[in-house]
Amino acid sequence: MKDKIKLEKEFIERIMRHQGILNKICFVYMDSNMERDDLKQEIILQLWKSYPNFQGGSSFSTWMYRVALNTALTFRKKNRTISFARVDDQLVDPGPSMDYSEDIQTLYRAIARLNKIEKAIILLWLEEKTYQEIAATMGISEKNVGVKLVRIKSKLASWIKDF
Repeated sequence: MKDKIKLEKEFIERIMRHQGILNKICFVYMDSNMERDDLKQEIILQLWKSYPNFQGGSSFSTWMYRVALNTALTFRKKNRTISFARVDDQLVDPGPSMDYSEDIQTLYRAIARLNKIEKAIILLWLEEKTYQEIAATMGISEKNVGVKLVRIKSKLASWIKDF
């Protein structure tokens, strides 16, 4: 029983330390606050279910990011319905309990237009991960990470001019 309590406490501390990852993924992959909250709960549930199997072969944040990204992609496929309520919600309240400046909101709207691989790479880069960490998480070479980041940044700059 004591081990379970210790495990829960350790899990909660790690989640709190890296909650920025969850917030960014939820903000980029979901349109409304309600969907973001649902996704965040689903990600935390999947992380908790998988936590006993976390071997420590990679950093916790890398492992957490992979689980969160996979959960977001699955969750998005399951919830592909579009409604006017989502649009209204997005216009009224742009962030998941966070105060983003207009520039940051514009950046995240542009990021949302990227394909899923590009989103993942740029979010890792925004989390200040090294090319080596991004490469390990994404299963690509460091050189490929660099090339993709140059292209992604160029796309984003072009799109942001249009906003």
